[in-house]
Amino acid sequence: MASLTPSNPAPPDYVPPAWPGLYWPLPLHGGQATYLYSSSAIYRFTVLWTLVLFGAAHLACAGYALAAQRQHWRVVWAVPVVYAVVGGLEAFVAGSVVGGLLGGVYTAGYFEMTTWMPFFWALISVLVLVLSSFAIQGGL
Repeated sequence: MASLTPSNPAPPDYVPPAWPGLYWPLPLHGGQATYLYSSSAIYRFTVLWTLVLFGAAHLACAGYALAAQRQHWRVVWAVPVVYAVVGGLEAFVAGSVVGGLLGGVYTAGYFEMTTWMPFFWALISVLVLVLSSFAIQGGL
């Protein structure tokens, strides 16, 4: 009698790709797609992409703050440092939550995840961060 448990979709000689592991998806018949199969690789890719994209967003905000407050040069040097620390903490927490959930769902369903998915989920996290920064009636 065969087991009812699905087998792991990873090929026997599978090695997780190096980060960032992105590939050009077009044309559809060309190129070599790379996939993630383990929850630890999915978690790692999601956290790293979230750190990169949150860092870019916070760096842009710090640059704007520096440009707007040039006359207060004694205090303005702390702005990029504070933004980097806060952005890093936010990114690690958001990436850990999203990466853990993605890893759990994809592993439990025995699915393969393209290396683009952690990038898109990190981008979604940054967009939620930007959206939640506005004071909107009935917002997030």
